[in-house]
Amino acid sequence: MEGLRFRSITFMLVIAFLVWSSSLEMCNARRGKHWRHSRETSASLLKKKTKRHGSSHHNHHGGSKSPTAPSHKTPSLPPSPEPVEATPPLPPQKGYKGGRSATFNVLDFGAKGDGSTDDTKAFEDAWAAACKVEASMMIVPAEYAFLVGPISFSGPYCQANILFQLDGTIVAPTENEAWGKGLLQWLEFTKLRGITIQGQGTIDGRGSVWWEDYPFDDPIDDETRFLIPLNSSVERNPPMPVRNELSAKMPSIKPTALRFYGSFNVTVTGITIQNSPQCHLKFDNCMGVLVHDMSISSPGDSPNTDGIHLQNSKDVLIHSSSLACGDDCVSIQTGCSNVYIHNVNCGPGHGISIGSLGRDNTKACVSNITIRDVNIHNTMTGVRIKTWQGGSGSVQGVMFSNIQVSEVQFPIIIDQFYCDKSTCKNQSSAVALSGITYERIRGTYTVKPVHFACSDSLPCIDVTLTAIQLKPVQEQYHLYNPFCWQTFGLLSTPTVPPIDCLQIGKPSKNRIQSDHDSC
Repeated sequence: MEGLRFRSITFMLVIAFLVWSSSLEMCNARRGKHWRHSRETSASLLKKKTKRHGSSHHNHHGGSKSPTAPSHKTPSLPPSPEPVEATPPLPPQKGYKGGRSATFNVLDFGAKGDGSTDDTKAFEDAWAAACKVEASMMIVPAEYAFLVGPISFSGPYCQANILFQLDGTIVAPTENEAWGKGLLQWLEFTKLRGITIQGQGTIDGRGSVWWEDYPFDDPIDDETRFLIPLNSSVERNPPMPVRNELSAKMPSIKPTALRFYGSFNVTVTGITIQNSPQCHLKFDNCMGVLVHDMSISSPGDSPNTDGIHLQNSKDVLIHSSSLACGDDCVSIQTGCSNVYIHNVNCGPGHGISIGSLGRDNTKACVSNITIRDVNIHNTMTGVRIKTWQGGSGSVQGVMFSNIQVSEVQFPIIIDQFYCDKSTCKNQSSAVALSGITYERIRGTYTVKPVHFACSDSLPCIDVTLTAIQLKPVQEQYHLYNPFCWQTFGLLSTPTVPPIDCLQIGKPSKNRIQSDHDSC
């Protein structure tokens, strides 16, 4: 009886051993399968995000731990019957920095950076490489000056979120041969998504070579007609103090220094743009624009050198920047909406302007513009809206708030008879202006505090004035009282000086806009 029981126990132990052995093989096979899959997945991720985890992968066989193994100790298992071929580590992209998939330094593409060698080709090649990699970085290093001719950093087939890191200086050529018959822009970024230009570097247009023909072939700002000198020693259009000694006559078409066209989510920060031949920074047909903590610098008498020019662009934020130039610090043109400008220093220059709009009988549409917490000093105008006779469309929903002006010739202007030529044709149609608010505009003026000249056929309506305090400082021009023509709205508080010419309420026969005029 006891022998039979012993044989039964022995038989059961054999069965249990066989079951355990089978389970061990299955477990080992499963582990090999998952390990192989894990390595393939890691290699795929490595190809997508080079050096994301900061170290190369090593070969792992049999019972050694994988880099992602849990901290607890696992039993030692026999090696897989089919060893997995190790995937070699991918080399890091050249110049990798945290958060950027790849970097491309213009020096690595042959740029000299000595300020005299033409580095245009090196910039083109560096951009061509950066363009292919999402979230890449193109580097213009500090302590170098790169001579670069007209160039287009263009999409639309470039990857998104490219960073143009500008810490050195980019200088424009001053030989007329580099510009052909004339170009509208020098450095252009087109049809890009998520493009950023940042750094502590400088874009130098060396514009004095272009300015020497002023004032013979450039338009003159219309407001200069009100400047009547106190004595004959003040010239109406004083000669430019800057004269070119570098080369022959430049083309009559002057380029913008830096232009963005047809791009989404554009950021410009940190850099300086100086001495542009014409406009310094332009955004055309862009959506989602951010400009902050940057500076623009050119002489106050440099002709037509707008600071920032906006056209057909929406959702724009400009703040914490210093803008000094020879024309409008910021110019807001047709097709712009949802523009917010704050904490900006403007001057010298021609202030912050909406327009000019409606030139050559064109339609203009501008809406939802806010300009607040701005210092404007030593400029021709402060905050201005200017339109041509004969235009159509509308400007509506504009707020000028908390503007400090210092020795500004014309702090507040609406001019619907704008003309930058000697004579302009009288026309009845006009761009309609409504919903314009001025609040807390304070400081000093040197010619006229307020000038409202609105259309006879389409008066300005809903113009609101609150807490306006402007005091005269007589310097070299005759002083004027506030002026209003066909301007209707509301005086919310007393003003200094009194602006009694504003007509309270609405016009009795205000023209209703046609479908052709509406935006």
